[in-house]
Amino acid sequence: MTTLAPPPARTVTDPRRTRLRRVRDSSATIALSTVAVLLLTWELVPRLESVNRILVPTFSDVVAGFVQLLGTGYWWGDLWKTMYAVAIAWVIGVAFGFVMGVALGTSPYVRQAITPYAIAVQALPKVVLAPLLIGWLGFGSESKIALAVIICFFPVWIDTMVGLALPSANEFRLMQSLKASRRQVFLKLQLPSAVPMIMVGVKHALLLAFTGVLVAEILSASDGGLGKLAKEFASQLNMPLTYSVVLVVVILAVALVSVADVIERRVVFWSDENRARTR
Repeated sequence: MTTLAPPPARTVTDPRRTRLRRVRDSSATIALSTVAVLLLTWELVPRLESVNRILVPTFSDVVAGFVQLLGTGYWWGDLWKTMYAVAIAWVIGVAFGFVMGVALGTSPYVRQAITPYAIAVQALPKVVLAPLLIGWLGFGSESKIALAVIICFFPVWIDTMVGLALPSANEFRLMQSLKASRRQVFLKLQLPSAVPMIMVGVKHALLLAFTGVLVAEILSASDGGLGKLAKEFASQLNMPLTYSVVLVVVILAVALVSVADVIERRVVFWSDENRARTR
């Protein structure tokens, strides 16, 4: 007597997951193709003498300059000075912006008193303060940290203030009906609602702190740093090394944003955007 083998189990695939996977694969293909076309164009245009090769070197020249830069070793001190200033400025800017945001987001009186000054600070191009800060604090790291703090604290300030106002009136009434104190309302309602927006401001502040430090280094050019290094190479018309420093800055910026993105997903794991990413 022969027995029939059971039919193989069918693998049930979720059409939604399949569609999302296809979209991700196609996006990666488009991104890689775009990068390849840009690099090929970058290599060919200077070789065909469509532009001045001294000012716009080929991609292979920049890669050779990048290898030369990594091999010399003297630029590590400039990298350390830049990253140290960025870290200090970012910590101070985030802390100051958060405190100011909480003060304005929880006290209507403070908000009315400070809002005109906040608008004036936002409208002011912060770079114009660089000569004043250099004059007050000197050409050392203090002036570039101060400029970076002034540039980077504002997004955290605004995002914290706006985030604390996100809960609806009914949610505030519910907390009042439960006899919650102001501290409990802040810790259990306002702050959890504001954290996703605060994290956006923190990420934005990181890039702005990087920008502020580089601008200060280019303007002061005495305390070292990647900004000063790029300025020196550009003044010598050593464009491959100048582009190499810019490439290092781009790599660092992408790495910092990626790390901040991972931290954001860990901290605000309940947000709709993060839940959509993990699906």
